[in-house]
Amino acid sequence: MSSTRHILTAVAWPYANGPRHIGHVSGFGVPSDVFSRFQRMSGHDVLMVSGTDEHGTPVQVLADQEGVSARELADRYNRVIAEDLVALGLSYDLFTRTTTANHYAVAQELFTGLLDNGYVFTKTTQGAISPSTGRTLPDRYVEGTCPICGYDGARGDQCDNCGNQLDPIDLIDPRSKINGETPEFVETEHFMLDLPAFADVLGEYLRSKSDTWRPNVLKFSLNLLDDMQPRAITRDLDWGVPIPLEGWSDQANKRLYVWFDAVVGYLSASIEWAKRSGDPEAWRAWWQGDGAESYYFMGKDNIVFHAEIWPAMLLGYSGAGDKGGEPGALGALNVPTDVVSSEFLTMEGRKFSSSRRVVIYVRDFLERYDADALRYYIIAAGPETQDTDFTWAEFVRRNNDELVAAWGNLVNRSISMAAKNLGEIPEAGPLTDEDRRVLDASQAAFATVGARLDRSQFKAAIQEAMRTVAEANKYISDSAPWALKKTDPERMKTVLHVALQLVSDAKTLLTPFLPHTSTKVHEMLGGTGVWTGMPRLEEVTDSIGGEDGTSTYSVITGTYAGNEARWESVPIVPGTPLSPPTPLFTKLDPKIVDEELARLEEAAG
Repeated sequence: MSSTRHILTAVAWPYANGPRHIGHVSGFGVPSDVFSRFQRMSGHDVLMVSGTDEHGTPVQVLADQEGVSARELADRYNRVIAEDLVALGLSYDLFTRTTTANHYAVAQELFTGLLDNGYVFTKTTQGAISPSTGRTLPDRYVEGTCPICGYDGARGDQCDNCGNQLDPIDLIDPRSKINGETPEFVETEHFMLDLPAFADVLGEYLRSKSDTWRPNVLKFSLNLLDDMQPRAITRDLDWGVPIPLEGWSDQANKRLYVWFDAVVGYLSASIEWAKRSGDPEAWRAWWQGDGAESYYFMGKDNIVFHAEIWPAMLLGYSGAGDKGGEPGALGALNVPTDVVSSEFLTMEGRKFSSSRRVVIYVRDFLERYDADALRYYIIAAGPETQDTDFTWAEFVRRNNDELVAAWGNLVNRSISMAAKNLGEIPEAGPLTDEDRRVLDASQAAFATVGARLDRSQFKAAIQEAMRTVAEANKYISDSAPWALKKTDPERMKTVLHVALQLVSDAKTLLTPFLPHTSTKVHEMLGGTGVWTGMPRLEEVTDSIGGEDGTSTYSVITGTYAGNEARWESVPIVPGTPLSPPTPLFTKLDPKIVDEELARLEEAAG
């Protein structure tokens, strides 16, 4: 075990305008949980935080369409999303929301600190307005042709083709994503974040990550340094965090821009967690000083916010940009240690799209299939460093061939044989060279797999873990304990002891990936206590959406300290009673491929 580290797992905030689909959780959800569970098992102090991102026009637009208030819509989807993430087993210390009074206060503090240090200034700009509603169109809700590269699907804030930052007025032939109309551009005054004032310090920061960050993240971020422009951090909206200045706070249609307040959520959620834990200052161990580390998990469309804009905000608040300054009331704040961005997951060759019904919602998926089966697929075949395609045929194949036939079979035949013939974990007699070799290899896997997980190389890590499963299956087949029952019962006991030790090790190695089924294996081997903690919904109160009074809502939290799971090989205890096991995974009928494809086609119309 290495010395204890303070590790912040900062997970991208899902937007509260609908349920999340499996493409979303392949980017922000499952990888962050695998990382957090491994770090906890390694003895480190982990704080995993996030919540629902609830402000901005997309929520307001959908609320208008449904005839409800933005607050009512945010309440509904906050609950839906939280329930789905709990069902997936994502071990948040706190999953909250951006509409809390606590979040408003922290977002306003960051704004004020940046303003005091000279990194925020006002500017009259041309804002996009919907002619039919009179409402501001957010940058991302304006599309058109990129003036730099000619890409037709550029957004008003950024071109995904060439990566350059844009303003809606820059676009050629701009159109509203909401209704296709041509926006009007009117003069409006906004606060701007002076990003060029951070070009030098951001360049130094990013170049220091050349040996640790994923190449796709680092290359994209460095390319953006060449053309950094001031960026608006306020918008003409009535649903968001008020601007905390005299003459601005009382304007009903001026709010902090949703992207600004959303990235502050990592800090505000940490502060909220500390308050709820009973030690309001506890958050500082994860945000300040050389001993604190922070890892941010998201999809690649959020790289610019996490690798440049959020670090710039933290540096500016801490007084570390070109203009200097003093840290704000919260003190100097650490920039991200790593930005762990996944690529995109497509589905059956098509881009996920809720509006076009090319989608598999997490809730629908988990109604039919195991949570650990989805978690396994996302890590083993997901978009870690390149875009990948989810297919039902590949999901069924991996479930049946790898989870059922390899891992499930190893657990079943090892424990079944020992339970049936001995009723308990047997003592080991003299070990052969092959016994020692396979046990040594199993123990060595902890260093190999652990090194991969510490670098967020999840696909390589799970491949190594499953290789130990294959080795264990080969050992049992070669040793044939069923044949030894009559010819050499003592040797049979030794082989079964070794096999059960291999199962125990593999269960531990797979725990970050497959927490639900690893808990079952722990219990099958006679283990007691909580193997690895699971998240739960808990009712709390706060003022929501700037409204007077308090409201009750659900957050995700959990008890993860003091669990039995440790990142090491623990000797099994001879004499521990064993019962016949139950299947770990459900074998899927290949016919479901056609059924699911038909369901998709029907939904897409």
